[in-house]
Amino acid sequence: MPLDQRIEDSLARALSLVAAPEAPPRLASALPYAIFPGGARIRPMILLSVARACGDDRPLVSDAAAAALELIHCASLAHDDLPAFDNADLRRGKASLHRAYGEPLAVLAGDSLIVLAFQTLSAVGMQAPDRVMQLITTLATRTGAAQGICAGQAWESEPQVDLRAYHRAKTGALFIAATQMGAIAAGHEAEPWEDLGTLIGEAFQVADDLKDALSPTDLAGKPMGQDAALDRPSAVRSMGIEGAQKHLKDILSGAIASIPQCPGEADLAKLVLGTARRIMDIPTAAARG
Repeated sequence: MPLDQRIEDSLARALSLVAAPEAPPRLASALPYAIFPGGARIRPMILLSVARACGDDRPLVSDAAAAALELIHCASLAHDDLPAFDNADLRRGKASLHRAYGEPLAVLAGDSLIVLAFQTLSAVGMQAPDRVMQLITTLATRTGAAQGICAGQAWESEPQVDLRAYHRAKTGALFIAATQMGAIAAGHEAEPWEDLGTLIGEAFQVADDLKDALSPTDLAGKPMGQDAALDRPSAVRSMGIEGAQKHLKDILSGAIASIPQCPGEADLAKLVLGTARRIMDIPTAAARG
């Protein structure tokens, strides 16, 4: 089965865990709204690709890990778009969750998706208990307040920002989770996969900063110019557009070189190259102006 279909099927299975008739109807409706239709599903795609490169001998565990990771990502988008943070009206080309359902339900839906992520992993606990425990720990670490996306969001409230630490937490954390969880799900060690996740995350954050500065809203699927409007740290702000573009190319070269040895190393390198081409598809300053 194609990886993208595995991801969509695993997300549908995850939602079935909370499809109880006693669930409040509007909250029950807000959850799939936050998940479908998805974006590129790049994080779970990387996770499954790493699992496959490492043998993927427990596909149910890999699928649950991919769904859990994407649920955390969707929860973070629901929270990021709130007026207290980005105050964004659009997400993935449609009204953001709080615009469609109101702020209280957007908060509760985001919270519910976080809980559902860990429920999804626990549901496959008997398939490979040791692996699932490691998956839960890794996902919790990369979601939390020290090394996770909560830390990344919190950096925006600090008077002095370490840009590298900010990017590593806000964007890199879930990419590190993707590469490490893919390895764990297939019974491999997580540590060798951290560098690849870190570099892919850095590349995505720099690309996102460039898109925020250069891509029109109708192409990006979310408001343009948010970094400048909210006075947030960004690679464009620190390095300028040309400097950020060069930095992005350097990061992606390092990502290819960092792939650990594994049975599917060549196929994984192709995936990273393909992903690199996608994230580098950013309008130039000249084309924009």
